[in-house]
Amino acid sequence: MIVALLICYTKEFLPDFIIRMTLLLLLMVSFIATGNWAQERVWTWQCQEGRCVKQLLQRNETPQGLEACKLVCDIYSTLWPRPTGKVELGRVLVPINYNAITIIGISGEGRALSENVGQLFSTAADNFRNRLTTMFKKQEQRTSGGKSLQVQVTIHDSSTRTLTMESDESYELYISEADYSQVHCNIVSAQFFGANYGLETLSQLTTFDDAADNLVIMRDVNITDSPAFPFRALVLDTARNYFSVASIKRTIDGMAASKLNTFHWHLTDSHSFPFQSSTYPQLSQYGAYTPQQIYTPQDITSVVEYARARGVRVLPEFDAPAHVGEGWQWAGPNVTVCVNAQPWNKYCVEPPCGQLNPTNDTVYEILGGIYHDIFALFDSDMFHMGGDEVNFECWRSSLDIVNWMTSQGMGQTNDDYLQLWDMFQKKAYMKVVEANGGNEIPIVLWTSHLTAEGAIDKYLDNEIYIIQIWTTGRDAAIANLVNKGFRVIFSNYDALYFDCGFGAWVAEGNNWCSPYIGWHKVYMNNPYTLLTNLGVDVSPGTAARELVLGAEAALWTEQVDESSLDGRFWPRAAAMAERLWSNPDEGWQQAEYRMLAHRERLVQRGIQSEALEPQWCYQNEGSCPSQG
Repeated sequence: MIVALLICYTKEFLPDFIIRMTLLLLLMVSFIATGNWAQERVWTWQCQEGRCVKQLLQRNETPQGLEACKLVCDIYSTLWPRPTGKVELGRVLVPINYNAITIIGISGEGRALSENVGQLFSTAADNFRNRLTTMFKKQEQRTSGGKSLQVQVTIHDSSTRTLTMESDESYELYISEADYSQVHCNIVSAQFFGANYGLETLSQLTTFDDAADNLVIMRDVNITDSPAFPFRALVLDTARNYFSVASIKRTIDGMAASKLNTFHWHLTDSHSFPFQSSTYPQLSQYGAYTPQQIYTPQDITSVVEYARARGVRVLPEFDAPAHVGEGWQWAGPNVTVCVNAQPWNKYCVEPPCGQLNPTNDTVYEILGGIYHDIFALFDSDMFHMGGDEVNFECWRSSLDIVNWMTSQGMGQTNDDYLQLWDMFQKKAYMKVVEANGGNEIPIVLWTSHLTAEGAIDKYLDNEIYIIQIWTTGRDAAIANLVNKGFRVIFSNYDALYFDCGFGAWVAEGNNWCSPYIGWHKVYMNNPYTLLTNLGVDVSPGTAARELVLGAEAALWTEQVDESSLDGRFWPRAAAMAERLWSNPDEGWQQAEYRMLAHRERLVQRGIQSEALEPQWCYQNEGSCPSQG
């Protein structure tokens, strides 16, 4: 102000240009000092026929921000995945005070939660607060107004802390405005896992209204919700390229936000052995890319507990007898065969090649130690033994194996090698049982020659084995598996392999499973529909329907590392998440607005999700109609 007065006093001595520039600089300094650099608001959003319409703000009109409009406009708000039961949304937003949020958890009898579940709930409550913090940016510089929010969570089973295929993930959610000063929310669940999802839904019914400059929550809400499928998973291959623990936890954050419940960890492969075995530390010493690029027991425990508090089980996979090589060099002669053999395409599907020697007893001794270490670290109700892409030419290339088979009266046909594979699988499974304290455990295997018609009846027991399908969704073998009573998990590559659609790395052109799979196709990949198209009756109440556990999106990482991890998974994995949680009758078109909103939510939470459309489309709902 003093400078401005001096300028006015001396203006007859200064050129007009200098005066104007000086005043402009003073104005800029003032804006920067006070933080008032934002433009004056000229737009508002209004809900019209289920979509938010951008309109010029009229004189004396109270503006509404875009996120607040989206929260009340769609029939399912911006909830992702959409609830499966009762959905009553009041569509009235109430400002809440960020600094006046209380969350308590109690058992069904009204008593305190057990220590184990109480610890999980405490983490889940902190996660909820952190999500609100992310919305309420720079909250320390704001004076938060609005009503207090009182959240009471009732968990009837206050002792169960391990997610299994039988876990109850359902919840009920009620939000009401108690009086002029309070908003009450009640979440009721059978187990912790449902309570955790209830808190996620509650956070999705809350947003920051940038027009009102406050957090707002929807009132008069009544939701009952539970998943359509019990197994909702992602698999990440951490052997072809290494991924830090932080990036794995970020993936789990995205899963929790989308109500996916299983992180399938493909720990090792022929390329590297990053799993640090306590029994055989030589495996990672020889097999890790660098001494730092390993997963220590502490790392794995950290991931398992991080996931548990977010309602996610960690399912370990140790793939064998194929997909081995690096890390086994120390084990002695003839433990592995055709390791890095050339030309590689004679012995495996991609370099480097390598398989275990089923005729060598040292193999089973080492496997027993590996399995023991895995079961000491993971807390899963199933175990993945891999079992895919076994190449008989690899085994035929070993004189040691050929001579052993001859000594056993076996020939060199594919059927003879199937018998050899079966011998390996049975011996390896017994080592799994030993590692699990003598208790049998469900085993997941990928589809392979061993699961094909004519072989599966002879070699695999449907009481033990779950088959994960990675062929196309049109493969008649899927119907065969279900008709024979096998439980199945869908990972059909034509919809759920997220590494597809990129350049080839062992040839010219595009990779083997191109083209790229968009979120629309992922969303429409309904396991029941696929089986119905194959002639299997999966109507409610049928035995076949109960055999369909769910689905899993896969990311094989030949051409992915953590710099591109988020964008490969998200938001396409969220499209699968709604299919598996909600299994809606409607197509993807009815979910598009919510999908775009969920993508924004993931980015807000620090997950670098790929963009699906220009931001203009997000701000102008209905103006970019997709052509299905």
